[in-house]
Amino acid sequence: MKLHFTKMHGTGNDYVYVNLFRETVKEPEKLAVQISDRHFGIGSDGLILIAPSEVADCRMIMYNADGSEGAMCGNGIRCVAKYAYEHDIVNNTQMRIETKSGIKFLDLTVEEGIVTYVKVNMGEAVLKPSEIPVKAEGEDFISRTISVNGIDYEATCVSMGNPHCVIFTKDIDKLDLEKLGPWFENHELFPDRINTEFVEIIDDHTIKMRVWERGSGETISCGTGTCASTVAAVLNGYCKRGEEIEVRIRGGKLYDTYQENGEVLMKGPATTVFDGDIIV
Repeated sequence: MKLHFTKMHGTGNDYVYVNLFRETVKEPEKLAVQISDRHFGIGSDGLILIAPSEVADCRMIMYNADGSEGAMCGNGIRCVAKYAYEHDIVNNTQMRIETKSGIKFLDLTVEEGIVTYVKVNMGEAVLKPSEIPVKAEGEDFISRTISVNGIDYEATCVSMGNPHCVIFTKDIDKLDLEKLGPWFENHELFPDRINTEFVEIIDDHTIKMRVWERGSGETISCGTGTCASTVAAVLNGYCKRGEEIEVRIRGGKLYDTYQENGEVLMKGPATTVFDGDIIV
């Protein structure tokens, strides 16, 4: 069967997008693994399906490169908004998109019919360990010591629709994430595995981040990861609440704000790479 797709990325976090308003996908878990392979497939961090919704303008269904279903992807949802607008699924610069972690509200910047930037209200940051989830007591998990492969780290855990563990450290470019990442991802504290961000503080409105995503390995960008890192930076006193934080990632820059009401705003670009057809 021939399947039409669009390859898109948000600051280098690349997915293959399929329009379920026109196409049919029977086994998305298997398809995600097939197309994500960078040698034998299209090459991506996963698969995102753009589907009809009964409660919003459209629905985002995402799968990681290993075939596991994800709840939310900040970079991915910006691309969904761009696709939906430019392909006449939604004819509005304000959009509601259904995800596994709830309905997200987006504002689009459009120049000559092309979406250049998208601001997403990512919803409230979840801090309670049982809701992230983290196997720990208490109302939050802020700057707690965890032992990973025999080494102690100060960790702050946040859910932005999916679970994140934020580690503040220096010289993050020198870290061997291929070794470190799996130890965090599969740590016994995290029953659903974890995305791990290693963050370096530049100043009170700028941070630098690398990320190990569960199911995908190191990626050069993660939208929910920058949001979680922004929240953690504020909670640990490095940055200020209510002010926009520039988050430098390997794929570019995102601009996040941890608002007084607990919600997080994320602003960043969305880019179409190419369209194509694949036999599945």
